[in-house]
Amino acid sequence: MGTGVFRQRNGMVAVDVVAACGVLTPGQLSGLSRKLEELEAFRVKLTSRQTMVVVLAEEKAQALIEALPALDLVLSPYGDVIRAVKACAGNAALCPRSTGEALDLGIELQKKYLGRQAPKDFKIAVAGCYRGCVDPHCADFGVVAVGKDVFDVIIGGYGGSAKPLHGKLIARKVTTGAVYAVLDHVLERFSALAQPGEKLGRAISRLGLGAFMPPDELVNCSVETDNNEFKKFLLSGQ
Repeated sequence: MGTGVFRQRNGMVAVDVVAACGVLTPGQLSGLSRKLEELEAFRVKLTSRQTMVVVLAEEKAQALIEALPALDLVLSPYGDVIRAVKACAGNAALCPRSTGEALDLGIELQKKYLGRQAPKDFKIAVAGCYRGCVDPHCADFGVVAVGKDVFDVIIGGYGGSAKPLHGKLIARKVTTGAVYAVLDHVLERFSALAQPGEKLGRAISRLGLGAFMPPDELVNCSVETDNNEFKKFLLSGQ
């Protein structure tokens, strides 16, 4: 597993910092700000993976890395591993359009899986509705809330390519527990079947979706969703 430290054209390095799916407390933000001022950081860039890239002098990078745990932040892993999880602001306290607890699930998935080895970089996105602000169809493992503790699961998407690919639905209306079970199954099949350096979506194209489908006992917990008008509007395709 590599780490998210990258040399820049200006001679500095970029340190990729991971928070809880992009969520920071005021204390974390002010503490990080004080440390970056102390280290004379050049810039901070927010990324599409909801991480923060800090650009600073190479000789000061280690001091930043050592300061992260006290702020409940981590250095991003890099390479053929599970990357930082993207999750929208979908929960009961935040986005009024959310149909389920996407943010909380995303944070817990990141805690459990961040940095785990995979045949190729593996990206997870959790959305609170089918509007998909975090692009769940373009993730290796996409989760979309369709009700309270009810999710659809999509696998095999990728966007960082000249030929992007939408993932395919493999589980419908499953519980939070089933999301974890399906993810473990997909990761096991991916590790067993992928060629070196092969993205999950390309492995699915080569082998067929059936090679990665979860067994019935993992997804037979389908539950009914509530009658949410916004959800019906999104699913209508209008």
